[in-house]
Amino acid sequence: MSADRAALEEALQRGEEEGGYIEFKERLSKEVHLSGGRMESLAAQLRHRVLSGEGEATYVVGVTDDGGIAGISPDAFSESMDVLSLLAEEAGAHIEDVDTWGVGDETRRASNGSGGGTTRGDDPDAGLVGVATIREGAMLETDEEHIVVGTAGHVDHGKSTLVGSLVTGQADDGDGGTRGFLDVQPHEVERGLSADLSYAVYGFDDDGPVHMRNPHRKSDRARVVETADRLVSFVDTVGHEPWLRTTIRGLVGQKLDYGLLVVAADDGPTKTTREHLGILLATELPTLVAITKVDAVSDERVAEVEHEVEKLLRDVGKTPLAVERYGVDAAAEEISDSVVPILRTSAVSTEGLDDLDYLFETLPKTSDGQGQFRMYIDRSYSVTGVGAVASGTVNSGTVEAGDELLLGPMPDGSFRDVEVRSIEMHYHRVDEAKAGRIVGIALKGVKEAEIERGMVLVPKASDPRAVRSFEADVIVLNHPTRIGTGYEPVIHLETISEAAVFHPDEGRLLPGDTGHSRVEFKFRPYLIEEGQRFVFREGQSKGVGTVTDVHYD
Repeated sequence: MSADRAALEEALQRGEEEGGYIEFKERLSKEVHLSGGRMESLAAQLRHRVLSGEGEATYVVGVTDDGGIAGISPDAFSESMDVLSLLAEEAGAHIEDVDTWGVGDETRRASNGSGGGTTRGDDPDAGLVGVATIREGAMLETDEEHIVVGTAGHVDHGKSTLVGSLVTGQADDGDGGTRGFLDVQPHEVERGLSADLSYAVYGFDDDGPVHMRNPHRKSDRARVVETADRLVSFVDTVGHEPWLRTTIRGLVGQKLDYGLLVVAADDGPTKTTREHLGILLATELPTLVAITKVDAVSDERVAEVEHEVEKLLRDVGKTPLAVERYGVDAAAEEISDSVVPILRTSAVSTEGLDDLDYLFETLPKTSDGQGQFRMYIDRSYSVTGVGAVASGTVNSGTVEAGDELLLGPMPDGSFRDVEVRSIEMHYHRVDEAKAGRIVGIALKGVKEAEIERGMVLVPKASDPRAVRSFEADVIVLNHPTRIGTGYEPVIHLETISEAAVFHPDEGRLLPGDTGHSRVEFKFRPYLIEEGQRFVFREGQSKGVGTVTDVHYD
C-alpha cells in the first residue's frame, strides 16, 4: 500500500458499522436515488453518518456493500458525486474533498480543487473508486467585500516575496523564502522567477489578519476562506520581460479592484516598471505603489527612489501620495484612478506591512459586478471523477451549482450547452460565485480539451453572439514609426490574447496619436462588447483602446 492510498485502505479495513461514520456505495444515480422518496431516506442516512463522525463522514464510492472494489466509469463516478452533493445539501452538510484512484492503481490519481489536478497511473476508463469527505454545515457563502488585487513590477523587485509575507504574516529570510508560497512550477522555484500567474489569499476577522499557516496545503487556503470575515485575493503577475504577455493577461484579464506596483529601493523604477504602470493606469485601476527592500539601503536612497516614483506618476498625470508624509488614513481616503499612494515596505523587517494590512482591510470593493453572470476563462484542467474545470474571475453576476450555461464561442462561432457541477474558490467548495471571485467551475457537457482561454461562460438565456471584428478608439503609446492598415499586434482583452489586424481611419496612426480603427481578429471570433478596454502589443510597440462598436458574425 502506498501512502497515497492510506485513506482508502483505512476506510475499507474499518468497514461500515451501524453507528459509524463510513458508508459504502457502488454508485449513485439521479434516476434511482433521487426519486420515490429515496432522496429523503438517503439524506437521513448521510446525516446519521455525519453525526456519528462528530461532524465528518466518509463515503467510499465504487465499492460493493461488503467493501469489495468494483470500480465504476468516470461518467458514473461524476454522476455519483452530483447525487452525493445534493444529498449532503439536503442533510445540511457539504462535500469537503474527493480523492479518486483507478482500479488496481497504487497511485492516487487526483484531488479536486480550483488550483488544478493531476492524473497518474492506470487508465481511468478501467474504473474508478473514490473517497469523499462529507463535513457538517452548508457550503461556504463568501463575504460581499472580497477584493482582488493584481500585482506588477520588475523581476527581482520583491513582488512575490512581499505578497508571500502578507498572506502568511511571516518575515522573509532575506533570500526570497516567502516567494515560494506563490510560485507554482518547479522550475520557477529553482530559478526564483515566476513564469505564470500565481494566486494567494488572506483575510481579516475581528481580531485582525487571518494568515495562511502553510500555503502549500490547499486545506489551509480553504481554512482562510472559511473563517475570515473579509477576503483579499492576489493575482501575482510576472516581472520578467519575456513574459510581459502573461503580465498583461493578469492585469487585463482579471476582475481586479486594485493594482499593487512594486519598485525596489536598491534599483528604482525601470523600463518594466513604466510599462506595468502604464498597463495599470490604462485600465483605470486604482493603484498602490510599494517601495520594497527599504531595509537593504540607506534612508537617503529610499527618499531618492520615492521622488523618482512621484515624478513618474506626475509625468502620466497622476497625483502621488506619500504615506510617509501624509499617513495611511489619507491613503485609504484618497486612493482613486488619479491619486496613487506610495508606501515604504520590507518583507524582511516587515516595515510597512501593517499599513498594507490596514489598507486591504478597509479599502472598498471598486466594482459592483451587477448584471447577468459572465466569466472569461483563464485556465482549464481536468480532474479525475469531476471532469472539465474552467477557472477564472467572475466578471459580473452570480452563478450557482446546477445552472445551465453556454460556453464559447467555439472556433466556428457557436456556443456549447454546459451545466455547472460544482464551484470551488481557493480549494473550498462554495454555494455560489459572485463578481470578483477567483473560482474553478466544474462543467458537465464538455471535455477539457475543448475549453480554450478567452472563451466565456454566460447564462443559457443570454443569446450571445460571436464577434470577428469591432470598432475601437485607440491610443498609440509607443511605436517606432506609424501604424498603418494591416498592422498586426496581439490584442489583450479580458483573458483573450489573439492576433488582430488594424485598419485605422485615414490609413495611419502616429506615436502619441489618439484615433479610430477597425480591428479584426485574425484567426477566430470571441465574445466582446462595447465599452471593454484592451491593450495591444507587437514587439516594442504598445497601445490601449476601447471598443466602441461590434460586428457580429
